[in-house]
Amino acid sequence: MPDTPIDPVPQQPVLVRSAFGDDFKWGVATAAYQIEGAHDAAGKGTSIWDVFSARKGKVKKQHNGCTACDFFNRYPDDLLLMQTMGIPNFRFSLSWSRLLPGGTGAVNHAGVSYYDRLIDHCLELGITPWMTLYHWDLPQALEERGGWANRDIVSWFGEYAALCARKFGDRVKHWMVLNEPMVFTGAGYFLGVHAPGRRGFGSFIPAVHHAAMCQAEGGRILRSILPEAEIGTTFSCSHIEPLRQQEKDILAARRVDALLNRLFLEPALGLGYPLEELKFMRRIEKHMKPGDEEALKYNFDFIGIQNYTREVVKYAFWTPFMQANLIPAKKRGVPHTLMNWEVYPEGMYHLLHKYNQYSGIPKLIITENGAAFADEVRHGKVHDPKRIDFLDRYLQQVLRAKQEGVKVHGYFVWSFVDNFEWAEGYDPRFGLVHVDFDTQKRTIKSSGYWYQHFLKS
Repeated sequence: MPDTPIDPVPQQPVLVRSAFGDDFKWGVATAAYQIEGAHDAAGKGTSIWDVFSARKGKVKKQHNGCTACDFFNRYPDDLLLMQTMGIPNFRFSLSWSRLLPGGTGAVNHAGVSYYDRLIDHCLELGITPWMTLYHWDLPQALEERGGWANRDIVSWFGEYAALCARKFGDRVKHWMVLNEPMVFTGAGYFLGVHAPGRRGFGSFIPAVHHAAMCQAEGGRILRSILPEAEIGTTFSCSHIEPLRQQEKDILAARRVDALLNRLFLEPALGLGYPLEELKFMRRIEKHMKPGDEEALKYNFDFIGIQNYTREVVKYAFWTPFMQANLIPAKKRGVPHTLMNWEVYPEGMYHLLHKYNQYSGIPKLIITENGAAFADEVRHGKVHDPKRIDFLDRYLQQVLRAKQEGVKVHGYFVWSFVDNFEWAEGYDPRFGLVHVDFDTQKRTIKSSGYWYQHFLKS
């Protein structure tokens, strides 16, 4: 791939990189199923997303991740593109079913070899790998044995985590255990809108507890094998506000905050589940065994904050359990992205302060932040001023929090390239780099050049 020059006429960043300090980590983020493709190549097993996306009506336009960005085959060129953009840190996930096709047992050495090559090429180009163990693509073989609703997943996940640590820990120094457990349990095991498509409390409640157990167990296993590694986990976080300053709306907002922002964090910190606000979650106690409360704890080196929007909450008597409704951004008439997520940079500032108040969190890293818009290639270029404005304004709020003493130490843009956006298919584009999914041609967007200039500032 020829060297990609810096865009000669970029929109200049308002901020400069040096304002954040020399040790602040900058990067981009991706996930295996969303970019790799090669869904059945080189010994890979079937994942729950392979099965779910093949079911009619589950993903918009019947899209799937079978090819995605073909990163499995194109990673050398993509990493070279990343290097020319001056991006020093790359967050990506491992595909559990590519390494252990059956979820446990026999190791797929072709899958190990692929990640060996990927990691080595990152290091050769001066790009530091940040590895996520689980980003939603559970092996289908384990789902058929109960998936996250089966307590045995704690040992299955432990086996997988140990394999990854032993195979890649000599070169990978930064690890994340789970990606957004509230999303993959809530959307996958309660609402049924994500893989594996289950609905109801019968699957959701045990899945929450077992994921929280795996979160801590994964940290302990990584630490036992890699004592010098930096180990974290990531949470989807939204700033929550009541629609009106009335008691019912305020209490409804607290319940939503407990569910979305606290449910998985507080057990890890030794605070237990926030059952006072979430009384319907008390049935989780029947899935707890002696010693579980202690086993839920783990002292992570950092917590990954993944923020895109805020949620405005209204009391709703007829909504089961929560008695709360989220008021969509479009209905409120506020600026929003293609995902109908409100553009609200101040939410990042409030969330950083919120999490900074927990004494058990030594460090915060923004492991995802970005925006989806309807990007188009015109005359060989992609101009996306709304994304540039989004990133610039959110970074201003990150710097504001940092200057006020919040222990935030990094920022990763979601995402490096346009990708398979789960149930939304390929229409929402989050990337700094545009992907033509018919030809796999890459085009750096204006926002990509903007980030390039920012990183060189």
